[in-house]
Amino acid sequence: MPKIVISTFSIPSEVLEEIYGRGARECPSPNEQLKLVFSQERPFDLVELEQLLESVGWNRRPIRRVRRALDNSLLKIGLWRHDPKYPRLIGFVRCTGDGILDATVWDLAVHPLYQGTGLGKQLMSYTLELLRIMGVEKVTLFADPGVVSFYEKQGWILEPKGHRCAFWYAT
Repeated sequence: MPKIVISTFSIPSEVLEEIYGRGARECPSPNEQLKLVFSQERPFDLVELEQLLESVGWNRRPIRRVRRALDNSLLKIGLWRHDPKYPRLIGFVRCTGDGILDATVWDLAVHPLYQGTGLGKQLMSYTLELLRIMGVEKVTLFADPGVVSFYEKQGWILEPKGHRCAFWYAT
């Protein structure tokens, strides 16, 4: 696995907030030249989101339904390749739930050009950190069988048959 390098260049906090919203923060990058940002507040261009999801092999979803799903989500996070004029969405995660006891991760995607560098793991860690701050005690995850091992390596507890569902508990 490539070594993650935290760039010595930092995006000024006022720029982070202006472009990505309150609470945005830099994500450690696998490349010194690549600046990445986690954001809960930057609005998604639904066409760009659809392109990201298609790039990882997901089926197309009607945009109006995607908009409603996002509006009704507990948490939605974008991982952006920083560019002051045109940030690019390269990662995404979406959770539903009550925000107190339970949450469910439904969608986690990292663009194929950025996979294998630890960004999916960082995106999930960031998501769990936010859910922990909310006080969520249990997170459920549904994933395709081909990626269940990715979550198992991160400490998720698999459902008894180990096919599609995993659980994370706050400790």
